Amino acid sequence: MSHQHKIDNVQLHDLPNFATALITNMPASLVIGLVGTLGAGKTTLVQSIAESLGIDASDVTSPTFTLLQSHQTKALRDDTNDDLPHVLHHLDAYRLADEDEFLELGVDELFEESGSWTLIEWADRVEAVMPPGALWIRIEIDDDNDARELILSTRSAKVAQGFLGL
Repeated sequence: MSHQHKIDNVQLHDLPNFATALITNMPASLVIGLVGTLGAGKTTLVQSIAESLGIDASDVTSPTFTLLQSHQTKALRDDTNDDLPHVLHHLDAYRLADEDEFLELGVDELFEESGSWTLIEWADRVEAVMPPGALWIRIEIDDDNDARELILSTRSAKVAQGFLGL
């Protein structure tokens, strides 16, 4: 069963508040697939999530060429709060040839890592190998006012429960 939640009229400057709400309402271990056109705000959302977790946003850039960046969160550095992710993994599937190349990065180990969030930009390119309990965030741009529509979906009842706090 698929669960869906839609948030309309989100401006880029609203993303930090959305990121904080995500962190507050979602499990400490989570895989997030980010989908949207070029310039939709995928990397900006990842930077907002990172900043909400105590990571310097300037250290978080699109990993189009490096493919994977990992960051320790404030929760790990302070050895506090097991309800928060301790590591943020940021991947970009844009330049990958196929799902096999994606799996060769060792993502299956990242998917199973306790206390980590794994965020994948262009995740629709590797959808077939994404875990069934992933949170999908599709970012669509409203051409009229440059706002975004965020469409969240998941097959996980536990993750969907977090929609209530958003």
